[in-house]
Amino acid sequence: MYASKGACTVPKGYNFTLLNRLYRERLLFLGQEVDSEISNQLIGLMVYLSIEDDTKDLFLFINSPGGGVIPGVGIYDTMQFVGPDVHTICMGLAASMGSFILVGGEITKRLAFPHAWRQ
Repeated sequence: MYASKGACTVPKGYNFTLLNRLYRERLLFLGQEVDSEISNQLIGLMVYLSIEDDTKDLFLFINSPGGGVIPGVGIYDTMQFVGPDVHTICMGLAASMGSFILVGGEITKRLAFPHAWRQ
């Protein structure tokens, strides 16, 4: 059986979107300008995943030119609040608010790819 476009097939035959599958693996993505929509989505995911299992770390991949202060501080504060450690990984660009969110990760669990820009 083939999954629909944008979905992957899992052993039990259920279809999940690719992002849903990544979220279940605790992999979160900030790949756009920081605004209230992406902020609310990431905050909700971090809180949900923290409630689901507060012993497994979260991984936030960042490629962002920055954005709004209030939505960005909301993401940062949530990273500090949730039980699991949040790994932050810069790939591409982390400028302005994206850079602020990058340093919000657990102090020993921050990473920037070799060709990433951090400003």
